[in-house]
Amino acid sequence: MDQRDEQEFAEYFTARRDAVRRTAYLICGDWHRADDLAQTAFVALHRRWRKVRDKEALDAYVRRSLVRASIDDSRRPWRREHSADALPEAADAEATDAVGDTVATRSALVNGLQQVPHRQRAVLVLRFLEGQSVADVATTLQCTEGTVKSQTARGLDALRDALGDALDDLRPAG
Repeated sequence: MDQRDEQEFAEYFTARRDAVRRTAYLICGDWHRADDLAQTAFVALHRRWRKVRDKEALDAYVRRSLVRASIDDSRRPWRREHSADALPEAADAEATDAVGDTVATRSALVNGLQQVPHRQRAVLVLRFLEGQSVADVATTLQCTEGTVKSQTARGLDALRDALGDALDDLRPAG
């Protein structure tokens, strides 16, 4: 890559790294994995930077790389959950109450998203947290709009099931 291309990539990276990292976190639920996924997506973009014709579509390319990396990563055997002999320490109830409903809501949502299958989770994150249209998500994931709609419906059902009683706890009284 020549100096101008490197400069363009550096500017894009600087402008978008935080947003890409947040999206990765919403997809995987772990900041360390989110860093790895974001890095993987940016490395893939850097490799193809000279071949990118439409600089307006960079966000879609990075999101697609992010989702694919997440799905690939989840299929690796060393990423599967393992049982532990001892449970981790429980959160202090008083400290949790002091933080507020916003954090509890966000935490419940992120925990619920982790129980939704990867493809459905990606659709939910792109549709509702990134604010993309059905057509944009279909383009990003290289599938039909019908697939996006069905994955959205299934993902929302799975998220409702995963949240279960947490939804009742989060609703305002009255």
